[in-house]
Amino acid sequence: MNLLDSELRVIKAAERLAAGLGDDSNHTVAAAAMDTSGRIHEAVNVYHFTGGPCAELVVLGAAAAAGAGPLVTIAAAGDRSRGLIPPCGRCRQALLDIHPDVVVAVPTDDGPAMRPIRELLPDAYFFPDADARRIVRFHQRYYEDIVTGRKTSTVRYDDPIAPGPAIFLFEDDEAHRTLNGTVTGVERHRFDRLTAAQARLDGGEGIDQFKANLRGHYPDLPSDAEVDIVTFTVEAPDAVQ
Repeated sequence: MNLLDSELRVIKAAERLAAGLGDDSNHTVAAAAMDTSGRIHEAVNVYHFTGGPCAELVVLGAAAAAGAGPLVTIAAAGDRSRGLIPPCGRCRQALLDIHPDVVVAVPTDDGPAMRPIRELLPDAYFFPDADARRIVRFHQRYYEDIVTGRKTSTVRYDDPIAPGPAIFLFEDDEAHRTLNGTVTGVERHRFDRLTAAQARLDGGEGIDQFKANLRGHYPDLPSDAEVDIVTFTVEAPDAVQ
């Protein structure tokens, strides 16, 4: 499966740490997580009969102790060449509450795959007091258009985005540039009935070409799908934290 270079770095970090655990029965799983600045945080589980924490939970604490913001990617691997390990139910709930936009590395028959945490915990309970800062992901090629205000909207399918403040993340950007922004509105429209006005097209691109491009990005997009038109504003780069 085609993974981003940054995602492969996180997987390799977890597997490398797991390979060095040896025969220590108290620490048998390693986890690695990347934050929005590109830093990778690492940790191992603490096995104990009282229910010691999984590696994923320990790495959340390690990242917080290092002053990390929202986590972008996380992976866990087992000792003794067990490879990638998907998170348990407790870890999935914690990730969903604290880092709701993180993507998780999971093993498949075709190799490692990345899954949004919401897909790993469908019909989940959402902790109402979770203080989670949100992430909106963009391809790195959109950075200049967004930072200059030329691009102020995006269309998403099966990618829930809520109004409010967020960090705008440009995936696989070598400089790990981010922008502080605000999602100002989300409108839902049926894809096959979407108009140029609803899609916020500026006249340089026809609606038919726009829909063809969107299908290229979402190959499984059905004609009767509901898509979200997301509008946003951004702060100046020197205001990014």
